[in-house]
Amino acid sequence: MRRTAVDDVESTTFDDGTERHRLSDSLETAAIALNRYRVPPGSGLPGGLHAHADQEEAFVVTEGEATFETLDGEVVVEQSEVIRFAPGEFQSGRNGSDDELVVLAVGAPRESRDVRVPLRCRECGHDELRLRAADGDPELICPACDAAYSPQPCPACGHAEMRVALSKAGKIVAACPDCGGEFEDHI
Repeated sequence: MRRTAVDDVESTTFDDGTERHRLSDSLETAAIALNRYRVPPGSGLPGGLHAHADQEEAFVVTEGEATFETLDGEVVVEQSEVIRFAPGEFQSGRNGSDDELVVLAVGAPRESRDVRVPLRCRECGHDELRLRAADGDPELICPACDAAYSPQPCPACGHAEMRVALSKAGKIVAACPDCGGEFEDHI
């Protein structure tokens, strides 16, 4: 048996103020990933629109209200509700309310080695790319033809981190979390 207090686990704070406590290590879980996120209004869960081809995820909203973006549209999950995403289902989560969001994220198996983003390969047209971190620098690899792409910074402000998202028109775009710019066909 392992027991821990969430606040005793070291946290990571992202640029937008989202705070993550990785509970899996402290609890020494073998088969599940367990993270608690505290998300301020207007901020989101890390990662942008993505899918784990080898992991299912469930999100338990313990405080506030979460908005999950999927390829089929948005789903609002309220306090005391749970949402599950099967392997391969694209999703991203954010706090679209004026109140703080606290969510418990559970993934199984614990390690996901096949994260995908819904971007089209320029070489063969395959409709998703695999995210891979090589020596700390992310790469996008086409699982169909092995074409490799290095993510580019925001063309408007130069911010290094871009996220895949759906535009208001429902198109897949690269979105800048800094300036809010959205760009089609930007890898």
